[in-house]
Amino acid sequence: MRNVIKILCLPVILTCATAFATDTTVVPAGGTPPPQNAVGKNVDNSGMNARDKDNTALPQNQTNVKSDRKLLAAVRRSVVHDKTLSTSAHNVKIMVAGAAVTLRGPVKNADEKAKIEAIVKQVEGVASIDNQLDVKAN
Repeated sequence: MRNVIKILCLPVILTCATAFATDTTVVPAGGTPPPQNAVGKNVDNSGMNARDKDNTALPQNQTNVKSDRKLLAAVRRSVVHDKTLSTSAHNVKIMVAGAAVTLRGPVKNADEKAKIEAIVKQVEGVASIDNQLDVKAN
């Protein structure tokens, strides 16, 4: 009985192995295929990654100063409290150094970018805003 099961499973296993081994990805002339997500959209953000590695961009990490953390929490609450903003907007990176707030990350459109900046300006204790938010390309 075991031999019969093994013989019947063999074609299924070979079919699966063949399907996995077959690669239908079109490789551009450069040699490597572009990264893609499950629905086939290009998700290559190499340009943003290179920018974010640049040491001249301030700041990269949140300080651990109590007053900075307190202001950060207030800014984050204000942004998340606005339910008209997209999930991307609710998850932007917010960094505080002194009373200077830096905003980074993708948002849906230019209106959302401006709205987040306006929300942050209203938070008590914010002296300046460096709005580095990126508008997603559709």
